[in-house]
Order: sequence, then structure tokens, then C-alpha cells
Amino acid sequence: MSKKLFKRFLPDTKKIKSDKHLQIFGKLIHDPNLWHLNRYSVSMGFSAGLFAALMPLPFQMLLAATLSILLRGNLPIAIALTWVTNPVTTPPIAYFCYLVGTFVLQTPPQHFKFELSFEWLMKEIGGIGLPFVVGSVIVAIVAAILSNIIIRLIWRWAIIKAWRERHTARSLARRKKKSTRKKKRTKPPIS
Repeated sequence: MSKKLFKRFLPDTKKIKSDKHLQIFGKLIHDPNLWHLNRYSVSMGFSAGLFAALMPLPFQMLLAATLSILLRGNLPIAIALTWVTNPVTTPPIAYFCYLVGTFVLQTPPQHFKFELSFEWLMKEIGGIGLPFVVGSVIVAIVAAILSNIIIRLIWRWAIIKAWRERHTARSLARRKKKSTRKKKRTKPPIS
């Protein structure tokens, strides 16, 4: 994978290090290994970020940072991926998690009309709460594992592709060099 691609979309290192919410980690946040872009740190950063994003908890960025520090993952990637769940994507993701939870718990899905109010949430949480939480945990774990595997495979594929391209270029350069040597040798001597 291109490090330039990741660097272009990652949040600024100075902004993350100076974030007041992340200061609870103290000197841990300044560990240079949390900022490197390599196959292990990027895949672990993806896992930590997606897991935190899909958990129905407040302070997802803190959870992502904690997991990233524990897993030695890339901190900016983990924090950036918490924004997978945003006001646009949260309703379909939450509904999918709810459906996964009802499937696992083998309970029929309840049909409800969503209202954006605290009263509605308190009234409906009893019927949808357990399936939603169970589904969210399952989806978060599966997403974290799959993202880790996919990132590692894509990274490996990119390294193999780059190696083959370099190998092909070197082979062509050697052949070209050999052919120019032969041409020089086959010329008749000038008398």
C-alpha cells in the first residue's frame, strides 16, 4: 500500500498529540511506534478504529486510542476510522447490528418507528437494547478481524507487485546492457 496515500488522509500528528481528550495517555501517545506506517501498525490501527467505531459507546476516539496503544497500532488511523460512524452512516449500521443481534439471539425483529427523542429511546431500549448490543459486539469483532486480514493481504500484494516491477526493470536493464556490449564486440576493428 502506498504510504503517501495514508499520509494524505491521516489527521495531522501535532493535532492528535495536542488533543486535550488524549492527554490522559501522557507520554504513551508520544511513542514513535504509534505513528509509523508499516503493515503491522496499519492493520492494527484499522482493527482498533473499526472496533471502536462499531461499538455503541460514547468516547469512541478514546477507545480507539486505548486499543491502538495496547495493540501497537497506528494511532492516527485508529482515531480517523472512528468517523466511519457518523450521523449519516450510524442509522443503517445500527439497524444492521440490531438485525445481526436478533438473528444470533433468535428473536423476531420488532417493527418500530424511529423518533429522535430521549423519551422514545428510553421506551424502546428494553426491546431493542440486548439484540442491538449483541449485534454491535459481533459486527465490531468481525469487522476488526476482517479489516486486519484484508489490510495485511493488500499490503503484501502491493509489496509483491512492487518487487516484481523492480525485478522486471532490473532484468530489462541487464539485457539492454548485455546487448550493447555484444554490439560493441561484434564491430569490426577499424584499420
